[in-house]
Amino acid sequence: MTLKKSEYAKSVIKKNSVNDILALKEKREKIVAITAYDYTTSLICDRAGVDIILVGDSAGMVMLGQRNTTPTLMRDMLVFCKGVSMGTKRAMVVGDLPFGSYQPSKEVAMNSAIKFIKNGCDAVKLEGGVELVDTIKALVSAGIPVMGHLGFKPQTFSFWDHHKVQARTMASSLDLITEAKALDKAGVFSIVLEMVTSEAASIISRIVSSAVIGIGSGPGCDGQVLVLHDMLGLYEDIKPRFVKRYANLSGDIFRAISKYKNDVKCAKFPEDENTFHMSSDEYSKLQENDFKSK
Repeated sequence: MTLKKSEYAKSVIKKNSVNDILALKEKREKIVAITAYDYTTSLICDRAGVDIILVGDSAGMVMLGQRNTTPTLMRDMLVFCKGVSMGTKRAMVVGDLPFGSYQPSKEVAMNSAIKFIKNGCDAVKLEGGVELVDTIKALVSAGIPVMGHLGFKPQTFSFWDHHKVQARTMASSLDLITEAKALDKAGVFSIVLEMVTSEAASIISRIVSSAVIGIGSGPGCDGQVLVLHDMLGLYEDIKPRFVKRYANLSGDIFRAISKYKNDVKCAKFPEDENTFHMSSDEYSKLQENDFKSK
């Protein structure tokens, strides 16, 4: 249900938990996730009724202009997570642990995850397979829900090869299925599959108990996630094939700013309705002063 802004602000809304997300999978109701990075947009996403808001490390690209996600810093992610958590009442907020914040050791991962939780996240996400099983177990044992990420892994793909679509063959599909089963057994509540063939993604969704969220991985997943700025046509540096554009706000915003610029240049803004005035008596008193131009 979508609430009006005034109704939403006054309403008491139950926050989505791990059990709520898994219940959606059990009921075969599709899970709606979206990636957002700030208070204003997360407030809109939450009011629209999405189930999960992912604070992705893609913020480094979308919000800071980086070439890829690898340079994204912990301190930046904590700011983005804080903003999103402040705007969210219903959706589960999942924070994307940036590269280097969890790979060195379980202890490093634990410290990073705790910082995310203290900044308002309800869960954390990390990229990787069997090599992260012990780390995932440690986080889950400490009470921190974990979302996995398999398939195309943006944090490290450029170090190895540039083949983005995963599980094109039987052998690579079996490898991915093994990884997914390992994460599932380790205790993740959800797995993001990025740019995985629809056939392999459907099999994984069927055989694991975790909620499988697809991005570019076909309709057989338990849910879908898109980056808000991609689906709204705001971020145009990259245009992935798997993104469906639901708006073209980049063009709308450009036209609005251009009109504002022209109005200011032509002295059409501000108009009287945008202006504050003194009372006529006070203005008369003010004019009695001797003002000299420089």
